[in-house]
Amino acid sequence: MIKTVTLNPAIDKTVEIDNFEINSVNRIKTIMLDAGGKGINVSKVIKVLNGDSIATGFLAGINGQFVKNYLDGLDIKNDFVFINGETRINLKVVDKINNTNTDINEPGNEVSSDDLMMLENKIFNDLKEDSILVLAGSVPCNVKKDIYKKWIEKAKDYKVKVLLDADGELLKEGIKAGPYVIKPNVNELERILDIKINDINDVISSAKSLLDYGIEVVVVSLGEDGAVFVSREKVLRVKGISVDVKSTVGAGDSMVAALAYSIEKGYDLENSASLAVAAATANVASPGTQPPKIEDILKYKNMVNIS
Repeated sequence: MIKTVTLNPAIDKTVEIDNFEINSVNRIKTIMLDAGGKGINVSKVIKVLNGDSIATGFLAGINGQFVKNYLDGLDIKNDFVFINGETRINLKVVDKINNTNTDINEPGNEVSSDDLMMLENKIFNDLKEDSILVLAGSVPCNVKKDIYKKWIEKAKDYKVKVLLDADGELLKEGIKAGPYVIKPNVNELERILDIKINDINDVISSAKSLLDYGIEVVVVSLGEDGAVFVSREKVLRVKGISVDVKSTVGAGDSMVAALAYSIEKGYDLENSASLAVAAATANVASPGTQPPKIEDILKYKNMVNIS
């Protein structure tokens, strides 16, 4: 079983504007609405990979019902806690003329301690040994930054493998509990370790240092340059694949989805790395916040170069 948690989901509203300008009237060319939030994006890509997951988290209001209906329409299992308020809308402005992507994100709802306890029960009530739990993205502003740490510790008591994809204090605290996999990018790695990373050797040594917390695999995303996968036995460098970038939104989520799917299928590190980078590549070659297509993922998987 793979379960994804999105504490701060959203409707992703992607608008295409040619020559987008600040302090000016801009005309929208196209509009696209998708269910979003990191965990939800992970569930969408797992579905593309012909895998199954259960998406959970907090939803609210009419926007929350849109997100649920969207997932139901994709036949993605979901079990959300509905709370007071309204699920946020995140605006993505895509300018194909100037090749820019601008995100304008709403903060989201506050949640009560009862809401949080209800969600925790939903997360853990049916998790079995060797299940996979994906904790991804931001949290409501009034939720403590050690929430992922707390849930990782509880998941390990259940012998559940946790993939953590977060930033800042959420990541810094979560690492202390020793999740199975983390996936920081270089900037996130610099922030949590309070260092400056200058080259690939710095990336590798920094990732290796995090294994001391009990983490099994550290995946460092290098953007267009690919990724580094570090375990106790191996260090893999996967070069980036050159593509026409249409949207960078959700590329990391596609990578996490492929990693979760690979762990469930028992893939070795090389096959996991190949699928993860292929999924991320297919994502950036896809428009808006739409998940990549399986045929594109498989195409790029055959092009992956690992050393």
